[in-house]
Amino acid sequence: MSERDIKVQAIINPISGVGSKRKIPKMIEGICSKKNCSLNISFTEYAGHASELTRQAIEEGAEYILAVGGDGTVNEIARAMIHSNAILGIIPKGSGNGLARELHIPMDVKRAIDLIAKGHVTTIDCCRANGQVFFCTCGVGFDAAVSQKFANEKRRGSLTYIKNTIEEYLSYKPEPYELVVDNQTIKEKAFLVACANASQYGNNAFIAPHANIQDGRMDVTILSPFMPLDIAPLAIQLFTKQIDRNSKIKTMSHDYSPTSGRDALGWRTDHGRSPYRYYGGTEGLTCADSGGCVFHQGGT
Repeated sequence: MSERDIKVQAIINPISGVGSKRKIPKMIEGICSKKNCSLNISFTEYAGHASELTRQAIEEGAEYILAVGGDGTVNEIARAMIHSNAILGIIPKGSGNGLARELHIPMDVKRAIDLIAKGHVTTIDCCRANGQVFFCTCGVGFDAAVSQKFANEKRRGSLTYIKNTIEEYLSYKPEPYELVVDNQTIKEKAFLVACANASQYGNNAFIAPHANIQDGRMDVTILSPFMPLDIAPLAIQLFTKQIDRNSKIKTMSHDYSPTSGRDALGWRTDHGRSPYRYYGGTEGLTCADSGGCVFHQGGT
């Protein structure tokens, strides 16, 4: 943030993650007071509300949007900022905080706010899945089923996520997929297929260890069906950034072109579902040096 008078909108999700957010408004007020910023603070009340608040704030001239919450909150806010020049600051208060961790933003609130105040920016990529923008990962299969189940939980946090993962694993059946990558068709029976702009899901679980959020490429990780004895080594490799070394894993990387006018990757199942389409968009997300973000129209 600069020293001139600028408008700041903070959007706080009161139910994201775990832990109290009671002190955060005062902390934001403190830095805005020092930087001569006018501040407005809003709290989300329902799904999609963060996007609505973001669009309204930008229409009213907000130059900084501070997202206080987890990946769901950050994604809602960030996708509403495409084609604007507003700057996004991330204050991670979710369960996984995938984008914040990918950008090396501290999990400590005060340190995250201090980084936003520095105001240095850099550009990262964003992608689309069936018309929906995403910034970290998106996919089909087991991980998507767990995420959907977790989204419907009233309680948040790592323990709830682990519980959902175990419950889903006990009943989940791998499905056959047909993938189209660079005009080549690949048929696989998979436990999950993850499309990655960033290297991790969150909580430093690296599903695509070599993915780079600034390289204009989309990484795809395919996890083949596995036995219970494979769970321990897969889990260890997932959290040590070595999952691509496992024999059950296949990886590929696509160099997408924002101006090609075609899908970078698509797939379908054998159950008559509509094809999924994943591709790099023309939008770029410009981020402060491990602290804030600003969108620009066009380019990556």
